[in-house]
Amino acid sequence: MEHSLPVLPTISTTFIVLSAIMVAIGWVQISKRKIDAHKKSMTFAGIFAIIFFIIYASRTIFIGNTSFGGPDDIKIYYTLFLIFHITLATSGAVLGIINLYTGYKNKLKLHRKIGPFTSIIWFATAITGVAVYLLLYVFYHGGETTSLIKAIFGF
Repeated sequence: MEHSLPVLPTISTTFIVLSAIMVAIGWVQISKRKIDAHKKSMTFAGIFAIIFFIIYASRTIFIGNTSFGGPDDIKIYYTLFLIFHITLATSGAVLGIINLYTGYKNKLKLHRKIGPFTSIIWFATAITGVAVYLLLYVFYHGGETTSLIKAIFGF
């Protein structure tokens, strides 16, 4: 039986990867003192992250979330990994908003202090997000599509 990838999760995962790529480009640009290019790259990183969030939140609200469809004996590991990813994503998003704000407002002391830390969290968020996507849709066939709480905790 042929297995096709789900459209919305594939698109949203692509946007979070694009966001992380733009953060990496912005990091290189600022290390070369290319401030205007850095601002543009980080703005695109934020836009791509917002597009991801709109797609993810819309799917969650209107369709639901896909529960883990892999073997029961690794479900607990998937669940712990998912909680780790959600924690990274939430803290990365908050720090990202703070970084965009401090950058636009020229509060550069704070911006420089938390920027590298935020970038590392964002890279980890993108990598773990891709891993969640692969576990849900590529390595295993997704389980039932259900509410967010049920998809995470299985009840």
